[in-house]
Amino acid sequence: MLLEHARVETLLTLRHGEQLLLTVLIPIALLVALSLLDVLPGVDGAVTGSGGTGARVHEVAPGILALAVLSSAFTGQAIALGFDRKYGVLKRLAATALPRWLLVCGRMVAALVVVLIQVCLVTLVALALGWRPELSGVLPATVLLVAGTAAFGALGVLLGGALRADIVLALANVVWFVLLLAGGILLAPSAFPQGIAHVVTLVPSGALADGLRAALIDGATAWTSLAVLMVWAAAAAAVATRTTRLT
Repeated sequence: MLLEHARVETLLTLRHGEQLLLTVLIPIALLVALSLLDVLPGVDGAVTGSGGTGARVHEVAPGILALAVLSSAFTGQAIALGFDRKYGVLKRLAATALPRWLLVCGRMVAALVVVLIQVCLVTLVALALGWRPELSGVLPATVLLVAGTAAFGALGVLLGGALRADIVLALANVVWFVLLLAGGILLAPSAFPQGIAHVVTLVPSGALADGLRAALIDGATAWTSLAVLMVWAAAAAAVATRTTRLT
């Protein structure tokens, strides 16, 4: 039942044009634009010394991977859940043999599948632009991506399961935009003033992006970032189980 439910949720996501725009096209477009154009402060080719596209994509790619997780696991998940509640989809599913925990787990598995597809596409484009990630950091990055998907997925369920669909639509997009600009995704926490930088590392977007930079640029395991993501995932899941409504 879990696999079948996850399969249906994945197909519904991949067939939704607006979801694909948010989860695939926008991250790839940002990856290409920010790698080709010298527009981000502090991302100027210092990593490789070449000052070219390969140097910029080295810094940009980890943040775009974090953006892909944010787009799919949080924003897409919250909006889809909100409208499923509005149109009575969850209420009808709850009347079937599917237990409530399986409904949530099916969505989470579907989110992981979509994130996997996103990561593969972003990685292929980044490699074509000259990205050469640190191979020793691939495993820590994979663990961070799974933890990030769990954290953002739980937050998406929390938001989409508690508020009206129109409020979820507006709020989820606002949060996406704010985290993109000021949540440590485009700019590393070190680019912010010291007090703000510390706060950025404690939000899930900053923890994920910073951990991916540490893994894929330096080959290091960011244990603090992983711990932050796990705390967010556990806390959001605990609250979501109490606040999620079927209608």
